[in-house]
Amino acid sequence: MYSMKETCLKVGMSYETLKYYCNEGLIPNVKRDKNNYRIFDDNNIAWIHSLSCLKSCDMSIEEMKQYLSLCLKGESTIPERKKILANKKQTLLEKQKKLQASIDYIDWKQNFYDDVLSGKTKYISNLIDVDNSL
Repeated sequence: MYSMKETCLKVGMSYETLKYYCNEGLIPNVKRDKNNYRIFDDNNIAWIHSLSCLKSCDMSIEEMKQYLSLCLKGESTIPERKKILANKKQTLLEKQKKLQASIDYIDWKQNFYDDVLSGKTKYISNLIDVDNSL
């Protein structure tokens, strides 16, 4: 069993976030010690890792609650859970595509600047008239 502090260290989460998740009911079956402090077992730790992943997938708290609710209903809800995850995956793939386009632009621009600085390419600009500004 792990204390809140130990759990935070194990899962890489702030104390405030873990407490918030507990208060929101996102971590079911949390036990309490004799002093009424929350204590977590390995199953809780594994679920908290899952929550962190869902949050990284841009799931809102409400979406995480919905997903948790389905999980708690057991195997019969797997098709619904798969659909939720497939939708999130599609959204992430679209974001990944946009991010890659941004990275590609930065790479292109950096190469252009390198070529200008090395004298390999003449400087051009879409913002100023380079030929008349010299």
